[in-house]
Amino acid sequence: MTGTDTILRVTGIEVVYADVVLVLRGVSLEVPTGSVVALLGANGAGKTTVLRAVTGLLPLHRGKLTKGMVEVDGRDVAGRDPAAIVRMGVSQVMEGRRVFAELTVDDNLRAGGFVRRDRAELRSSYERVMGLFPVLADRRRVTAGYLSGGEQQMLAIGRALMQSPRLLLLDEPSLGLAPLIVQQMRQIILDINAQGTSVLLVEQNATMALSIADNGYVMEQGRIVKDGPGSELLADKDVQEFYLGVGEAGRRSFRDVKTYRRKKRWSA
Repeated sequence: MTGTDTILRVTGIEVVYADVVLVLRGVSLEVPTGSVVALLGANGAGKTTVLRAVTGLLPLHRGKLTKGMVEVDGRDVAGRDPAAIVRMGVSQVMEGRRVFAELTVDDNLRAGGFVRRDRAELRSSYERVMGLFPVLADRRRVTAGYLSGGEQQMLAIGRALMQSPRLLLLDEPSLGLAPLIVQQMRQIILDINAQGTSVLLVEQNATMALSIADNGYVMEQGRIVKDGPGSELLADKDVQEFYLGVGEAGRRSFRDVKTYRRKKRWSA
């Protein structure tokens, strides 16, 4: 693929924390333009670190990219300021929502579009968010801290969309949400993608993620151990056993998986 049809390319990256802890070990993945790509793995596999490498946030966590390359639209972003990467069209919704709890819904959204100067484009982004999240339109003057968990997640995504990103990074958007809200979140991601935004979805809810992903990657201990179309990974016996709660492992969620014995047939 060329830079024109791949919005994100991560090639053989290694990341070290505090100069001693090697967290990523030669991770490579791609997000084709216009697609949804899922990145799956147990707690501590390195999924969030991949996102930090893309968004330039590694130094804030004493992390350093020591090998490999991260490209957005064919341009190397390694070492760039996070704000510069945002201006290139990349927005991230971090795990745990992290809305500004003391500000209103509207103020949170304004903060998301703070660096944009074109008022017409900003208004268009605002209207897009309100169209995607009618509940926020009804509660725009409510203090964010009083929203439910699902509403706060919607607000966090809406705030990221105020930058009108071409690539949206979602870190555990279903975490801590009721099953009905998870299904709503699934549809929201599909709607965002249908509007032209590429999505890299980091999730522990593998069933939800793979049901909407064009392609998926499975991480284990800082490495990609399996990848393929989302539908194929969803049907893969190893993925089912270790990550979907089917088979001898009996796991219901990635959150319950710490370490496991890799089978000989598991692709390295």
